[in-house]
Amino acid sequence: MKAIIPVAGAGTKLRPLTYTQPKALIPLAGKAILGFIVDQLKNAGINEFIFIVGYFGDKIQDYIKQNYPSINAHFVYQNERHGTGHAIELTRHIVDSDEVFIALGDTICEYDLNEVIHSPFNMLGVRKIDDPRNFGVATINEEGFIENVVEKPAFPKSNLALVGLYKIKDSSLLYKCLQHLFVEDIKTQGEYNLTDALDCMIQRGAKFQSFKVKNWFDCGKKETLIESNATLLKKLGGNTTSTHQFEDTIIIPPVSIAENCHIKNAVIGPNVSIGNNTSILNSVVHNSIIGSFTSIKQVVLNNSLIGSDAHVKGLSKSLNIGDNTEIEFG
Repeated sequence: MKAIIPVAGAGTKLRPLTYTQPKALIPLAGKAILGFIVDQLKNAGINEFIFIVGYFGDKIQDYIKQNYPSINAHFVYQNERHGTGHAIELTRHIVDSDEVFIALGDTICEYDLNEVIHSPFNMLGVRKIDDPRNFGVATINEEGFIENVVEKPAFPKSNLALVGLYKIKDSSLLYKCLQHLFVEDIKTQGEYNLTDALDCMIQRGAKFQSFKVKNWFDCGKKETLIESNATLLKKLGGNTTSTHQFEDTIIIPPVSIAENCHIKNAVIGPNVSIGNNTSILNSVVHNSIIGSFTSIKQVVLNNSLIGSDAHVKGLSKSLNIGDNTEIEFG
């Protein structure tokens, strides 16, 4: 089995952070989003990976080569983005007729991967959500098989959203259906979509079952990214140890602090991830993600997303305030 991970998106909802790095490399709980996905697949025994890159593809390659030198990694460039279906079609010559596991590069999920891999059927990851109109939606028949999937329907027939995890046993049929989309110019919202190719497979007789994910960590926009960071920190426990000795500083777990950070006169946490070589002085930081080589001075940060090589400095005030006084700083 080969793993296919599309990471060519520009991450426009996370700008300006993604002006200088791909979304897949944004750190969560001390690890890049892509790192969670690769570790999960690698631990299940998959050792051949196909990364579909484009936007800052060189940074994706550098990250994989540095952190995962033992895997068999291929890099396919999607120079013009025409949808997830177009991205997957670019891998045809590498996949040949092997089974594939497709995991979108901005989706962290918890599920029984070994059970999915060893199932005799094609498998799609789903999760019940209140409003699935912005996702692919699956409908399941009485026998427990998926009878159709639709991308971003205006009137969903179910509340089972596709989470971006797909195990395909018959990859030859997948690529035939992708080719069908191109020949017939079948697009959804102006793009060739993987969901349409999967529905084509179902209509041509392929058996698909669904598998439920226990947790789905959305990394698509700032608010959900910070929320996912907090959830993962609580689950994994952060990485603060006795070696983290910072002068006049209070650490409120869970917190992840990378190497070579300088922190003084600060309150850090809870739910904070800090990249390496970052300096934080005279500040309060909680529920935030701070990048590497960043300087934070004299500020209070809450629900904040700060990139790498950034400099944030606030105001320092000396106050002499009497009783029964109320002061608000904007």
